[in-house]
Amino acid sequence: MRLAGRCAWRMETQVVQPDRPIRTIRRTQGRIAAPPSKSATQRALIAAALAAGRSQLRHPLLSDDTRHLIAALDAVGITARVVGAGDDAVVRVEGRGGVIPANRAEVSVGNAGTAMRFLTALLALGGGDYIIDGDARMRQRPIEDLLIALRTLGAAAESVRGDGCPPVRVGGGGLHGGTTRLRGGTSSQYLSAILLAAPPVSEGVRVEIEGPLVSRPYVRLTIDVMRRFGAEVQTAPAGPEPNVFVVSPGHPYRPCDLEIEGDYSSASYFFAAAAVTAGRVRVDRLDPKSSQGDAQFLRLLERMGCRVEAGDSWVSVEGPEDLVGIDADCRGMPDIVPTLAIVALFAKGPGRISGVPHLKVKESDRIAALVAEINRMGGAATPAPDGLMIEPRPLHGARIETYSDHRMAMAFAVAGLRVPGVVIADPGCVSKSFPDFWEHFDRLAEGAA
Repeated sequence: MRLAGRCAWRMETQVVQPDRPIRTIRRTQGRIAAPPSKSATQRALIAAALAAGRSQLRHPLLSDDTRHLIAALDAVGITARVVGAGDDAVVRVEGRGGVIPANRAEVSVGNAGTAMRFLTALLALGGGDYIIDGDARMRQRPIEDLLIALRTLGAAAESVRGDGCPPVRVGGGGLHGGTTRLRGGTSSQYLSAILLAAPPVSEGVRVEIEGPLVSRPYVRLTIDVMRRFGAEVQTAPAGPEPNVFVVSPGHPYRPCDLEIEGDYSSASYFFAAAAVTAGRVRVDRLDPKSSQGDAQFLRLLERMGCRVEAGDSWVSVEGPEDLVGIDADCRGMPDIVPTLAIVALFAKGPGRISGVPHLKVKESDRIAALVAEINRMGGAATPAPDGLMIEPRPLHGARIETYSDHRMAMAFAVAGLRVPGVVIADPGCVSKSFPDFWEHFDRLAEGAA
């Protein structure tokens, strides 16, 4: 029952690229533009798909994850097209006002966890039968909490193999609305998925969070994108950490012409390069007032001794001669943990990263992967129940396994700027979120002092 999606561009089979040696440099100096935000692009695609009419997403991130989501939308009858290229690229989405045109479809999202969660909730709105699958790693990543919450709201939603992981089958009855509960400790994407799918629901949706909510800034980003498309989300209690989220009926999505902001997650590698080489890097296309949680990485770098400056649409980081080891609670910014771990290797004193037990179910088990590869370089890293400990030691070159994880590849490339002999295995995995990473990275290295 597979539908041949009219994809905006052809999905290509991934080819493992040759190992990539990293050239050491003395001091990073340069200026670079941040790529578009992956998180904002994915959220905007869902909101645009559920709006009634054409939306335009300007300066979107055209990465593997975006390709998977666009192909899936196309396969269920929601047309999305990429027009132009580079800085002039636009994604045009013909939203269907909450209707899923296809009656049956099977789609695959590779290892795009955000797309998996968001599509599961979106397709639960439909009256057809939809199967969403992924690669081998995706079939190990839990999603049962989201399925339970969707069933509470009236949807048909199940793990096909009965193990609480993809592939999932949804649809058949649509979302009726009401109140549901979610545990907050596994992934904020479950909450974001339900909120994004809620505006077309006639009875409205109320979500109550049980326990602490991880990656809370990503929920704020979700709400910000929803409001740009005309939807409304109320929270309670009033304050910085609400645990009840309500989407009332009567505020459907409207088509939107939206420019996607620059990505702090991707910019973190260039800031880290400045930090570990005592250099200076300016990154353009960043909103200093962004709701992205990973913008708080700059505050951690300041605590480690870096100097941070910001303008209207740029941020610069200047590294000190000696970095300071810190304890960092990263529950609100889990994606920068690999980057922070690399910076910690070059500090004067131990570092501790906590608040991120959910890193075990990312594209790789990032806690185990970081510990293994840091120790492979001669470092001293030990896992903790909710993070890891890092004790700086003299480092040596090594071939770094990336576990098909884009953030592992990009973070350890930064280590190679200081440590001779670092080689990155499967460097092409960066295409998941930052297809042009190596081009930008090489350009920055070439401008080193």
